[in-house]
Amino acid sequence: MKTKPIVVGITGGIGSGKSTVAKVFSLLGVPIYEADSRAKWIIIQNQELKKEIIALLGSEAYLPDGSYNRAWVASQVFGQPALLQKLNALVHPAVRKDAQDWVIQHQDVPYVLYEAALLKGAGDGNLCDKMISVIAPIDLRVKRVKLRDNRTEEEIRAIIERQLPDAERIKFSDWLIQNDDQTPVIPQILQIHQSLLK
Repeated sequence: MKTKPIVVGITGGIGSGKSTVAKVFSLLGVPIYEADSRAKWIIIQNQELKKEIIALLGSEAYLPDGSYNRAWVASQVFGQPALLQKLNALVHPAVRKDAQDWVIQHQDVPYVLYEAALLKGAGDGNLCDKMISVIAPIDLRVKRVKLRDNRTEEEIRAIIERQLPDAERIKFSDWLIQNDDQTPVIPQILQIHQSLLK
């Protein structure tokens, strides 16, 4: 009888290098569920969810070509926590269901990675059995995002302020990966990989 693989959440604040670390795991043959990019796909492809979003926000939520009007939606929910909560209450269960189906399709592997920026502790309303946090100093994260996203330092620091602080992530993590440009990352990944294969 096939068993469910261990679902390992991988998270980290903007500029921590979480996606890069996840890519290294994928090179080791570990399947990765990218929750954020998958959510973007579901918002467009899931017709039921689309109807619910339009009912909540209006038809402007989608452009005439059917794509999601992300900037407009962001402007509507910005500074309106109750509305954002309602939108998340529609999107999150759809992503969760998609992730559950995806996990079932990967019963032949020891573990899978669930990559998401917004993750709390394992079992805290998510599918994760274990948790990895990628952490890096804030100044380094700002520098990385500036190079990558063409945003101002103020914008980046504002995003970091809104995200869960590393001190909180550390509390609920089973493993930490230091991505500070000083500590080699690959040995940290290999150590976690080996312990998950046992």
